[in-house]
Amino acid sequence: MTLINFTAESDSSNWKTVDDNVMGGKSEGAFKINANGNGLFYGEVSLENNGGFSMVKYPIDTLKTASYSKFRITLKGDGKTYQFRVKTFESDKHAYIYPFKTTNGWETIEIPFKEMYANFRGKKLELPNFEGNQIEMIAFLIGNKKAEAFNLEIGNISLK
Repeated sequence: MTLINFTAESDSSNWKTVDDNVMGGKSEGAFKINANGNGLFYGEVSLENNGGFSMVKYPIDTLKTASYSKFRITLKGDGKTYQFRVKTFESDKHAYIYPFKTTNGWETIEIPFKEMYANFRGKKLELPNFEGNQIEMIAFLIGNKKAEAFNLEIGNISLK
């Protein structure tokens, strides 16, 4: 089942960036549909003022996902490590995350639900891994404890 399939006509207005400036940092991330019709999450991570992350999130109407077991994402990275994140309920404080390292070319990654662990503000929580019953938010985050430019191009996101 396809969750997101970007095209040149895709509306990016529901993709919202959240940077470390919520706590005084100086990182700047942005999201847009690029000339190739893909989603593009890009910007600069800064360590100033105890900063160090940028995230783009997308709310989803409650989607029952119990009949699936993994996410499949087609993307083109920049050699850096990112996190794919989901929330069961958008109001949850914690997210379930899966870190992945990108190459500099197009690739398809598969993320098993059972490998996504609960995390809050960079700390792994003592909770069961993602059960996969439903989602209300997906997100991508970069926060590698270093100042760096980043560029993550996303073609599509599906459930398998």
